[in-house]
Amino acid sequence: MTARGERAAAWVYAGVWRLLVDLLRVPADPPTLPAREGERLASFRPAEGYLRYRKFYFWIALILIDAVFTALWIATFFVHWLLGVAMFPVWVLLAIVPDIFAYIAVHVRYDTMWYVHSDRSVRIRRGIWSIHETTITFENVQNVTVRQGPIQRHFGIADVIIETAGGGGAAAGAQGASVGGHIGLIEGVGNAAEIRDLIMDKVRRSRSAGLGEEVSERGEWPGAGWRWSKQHIAELRALRDELAACRLAAMGAGT
Repeated sequence: MTARGERAAAWVYAGVWRLLVDLLRVPADPPTLPAREGERLASFRPAEGYLRYRKFYFWIALILIDAVFTALWIATFFVHWLLGVAMFPVWVLLAIVPDIFAYIAVHVRYDTMWYVHSDRSVRIRRGIWSIHETTITFENVQNVTVRQGPIQRHFGIADVIIETAGGGGAAAGAQGASVGGHIGLIEGVGNAAEIRDLIMDKVRRSRSAGLGEEVSERGEWPGAGWRWSKQHIAELRALRDELAACRLAAMGAGT
């Protein structure tokens, strides 16, 4: 499509998008997440390369499907030229009208995708007719991987796949915000490795916020401004074990 055609299509889409937003009450702002006082939420959307990536497949499908319908329409002229003329509205209905809706659908998919993250979770939203939101708590994350095919590499984008507890049986290539509640898919981002590392850092911080073995080597209390030494942690664990023993003794004496 030429630059003038792209501008005309964008102008038409802007009007259609505004109509859809008003009729279906599509939220224009990104979703929110519960956050502590003073905590900042970060929101982002797929890269512009993701829109070009979706259009690439759109144009391939358009050319192939329209070529079939056009060939069938031209064939009707060999039967009778009046039949070919009469079939013109059918050709428009089958070849042109679906292309318009498909082009709008590509933009709608892009414009309704949001990713929001806090220190404790990430929320994924997509959809216009049915809006789907998936929230993943970092404490439940088991693995974060980056997926990039050759076409995605050409457009400079990749997907970030977040696997949560119990999600090992789900297919890593599955599409959508979630699969069985165990896979979170952040599609079409240009800084996938950076997002993966950021999520993994938040996962480590969320897990080390308790008194488990995950406390950092420096004995820091991540994200809360506290600094605990390993001796403090050992004493707290000893106190915990002593209280548990006292509780068991009390229960035994009561029987």
